[in-house]
Amino acid sequence: MSDNDRDQPPSGGPMEKVADIASDIGEYIRQQRSNAKISLRQLSKLAGVSNPYLSQIERGVRKPSAEILQQIAKGLRISAEALYVQAGILDLPMGGPVGDAIRADTELTERQKQVLLDVYESFRRENAAAKPEPVASTTEQAAESKESA
Repeated sequence: MSDNDRDQPPSGGPMEKVADIASDIGEYIRQQRSNAKISLRQLSKLAGVSNPYLSQIERGVRKPSAEILQQIAKGLRISAEALYVQAGILDLPMGGPVGDAIRADTELTERQKQVLLDVYESFRRENAAAKPEPVASTTEQAAESKESA
């Protein structure tokens, strides 16, 4: 092991994970901006964030706060929740393909999306609570009746 190796923190440490998250969220924002065909300057104006700061976020140099992510999401006209998940602030939402489709729909407002997701999740919870208990197999029932005899 060289002297330089001893000076370096072990890979996979907390600081490296923060850098990975910052890089991932920056790449995601750049990708969304590119998809929306918005320049860096336009997004910085729409989001109310300085051009250099937004550039640093996209390059993974800075990790934005939840408030800045919300402003960027508004500028990109995407769900702030999507950015929070990407940044590791929120866990991946449940709902599978239906929830993903609702979140991805550009014709709906954020409020409409949230209402639809809330209704959908309430139906899922209601149905899960109403599911009957699984019935024991006939082999298990036969074994139980022999034991009680």
